[in-house]
Amino acid sequence: MNAYDLARALHILAVIAWMAGLLYLPRLYIYHVKATPGGEMDQTFQTMERKLLKLIMNPSMIAAWIFGLWLFWLRSGSGADWSFAHQPWMIAKIAGILFLTGWHHYLGVARKRLAAGTNLRSERYWRMTNELPFVAAIVMVLSVTLEWTF
Repeated sequence: MNAYDLARALHILAVIAWMAGLLYLPRLYIYHVKATPGGEMDQTFQTMERKLLKLIMNPSMIAAWIFGLWLFWLRSGSGADWSFAHQPWMIAKIAGILFLTGWHHYLGVARKRLAAGTNLRSERYWRMTNELPFVAAIVMVLSVTLEWTF
């Protein structure tokens, strides 16, 4: 086993955990917005959402970033050749990373609003946006596996 294979395996595992949270947390919000503020279900959803974000999503996002940066470094030949970084497939991957990271933080802000009783989003909104991370993942995975160009 070489360093690149190890970094790739660890990155994939971290991304799987992160994606699971990115897909599940909005699903919890769909049901949470229907709960009575201050009620038992509201408290249950708050606990579930907080633990999902703090114990699974945050650590897995950090790990995905760390292992992804390690992969980036190894792919460059330890900093010798950065030409791949300017390819369309890598630009698409980076755009996806930035989107998923921003979405992660957006979900964290939404969790705090739900907990404070100042939610601004409807059940319909969360249903409509629930699959956005998966759409981004499709583009990212196809980009890095096919390494397409224009």
